[in-house]
Formats: sequence, C-alpha cells, structure tokens
Amino acid sequence: MLVRTLSTLECTKLLTANRVGHLACAKDGQPYVVPFYYAHADNHLYAFSMPGKKIDWMRTNPLVSVQVDEHGQGRGWRSVIVDGRYEELRDQLPRDHAWSVLSKHPDWWEPGALKPVIPPASDSAPHVFFRILIEQVSGRAASE
Repeated sequence: MLVRTLSTLECTKLLTANRVGHLACAKDGQPYVVPFYYAHADNHLYAFSMPGKKIDWMRTNPLVSVQVDEHGQGRGWRSVIVDGRYEELRDQLPRDHAWSVLSKHPDWWEPGALKPVIPPASDSAPHVFFRILIEQVSGRAASE
C-alpha cells in the first residue's frame, strides 16, 4: 500500500465533494467526536444543529477538528483533517449565507431533527447555525 500526502487543492476538493464529517471538540481535557453534516464554501464548513452537548462544548472551547474520508477501490482511501475554529452565526446576514450554502444540497436539514423555517430567524429558531473556519488542512491518500 502506497500512502501519499494530499495537496491543499486535493483536500479542498474532498471537503467540497462530501457532506458528512466527524467533528471533534473538547472540554476540560475530555474529547468528544460526533458525525455531522456540513457544506463547504469560502474556507468554512457550514452546519446547523439543535442545542446540545457539541454546541455547549464548542461555545466553551471553539478550537475543533474535523475529519472527512472517502473509501476508494480495494483498500484505498483518502482522508482530510481540518483544524479550525467554531463560529456561531447569530446575526441574520451570516445565517442567511449559511442557509444559502446548505440548502443547495437535497435534504440538507434531515440530520438536524427539525427542518428550519424560511428564513432562519436568529431570535426565534431553536436551531444553531454555525461554521468552522478552516485554519489548517492536511490529508493523506492510500492506494494499492
């Protein structure tokens, strides 16, 4: 098996082509990893969630990592790691942008439990719209 480093462009293409990643956050030295749906645009990963543990933890410690992977032929794979910063989108303009980016994909809201109403009003919706600022990205690929 040959393992190679992915270029920044290859990492970006993998992030753009996929919708599911694993979001890692930490609080008081305890790591927590969950799958999450996202959309990639303008050096950010956009997502939304109902309030809960991951949102509470990211509010406490905004430094996060995201892992996205693809399985190739045979035992081949590609994987990207994003080191980034959680940014909660409380103002209407950034929430509208997140809505625009996310809603380009069919059934983008299903993992969030409740479909957000149009438009997402920051003061009344139970949903938390957020983005991960991509501060660093790296990746590897393996082929036989």
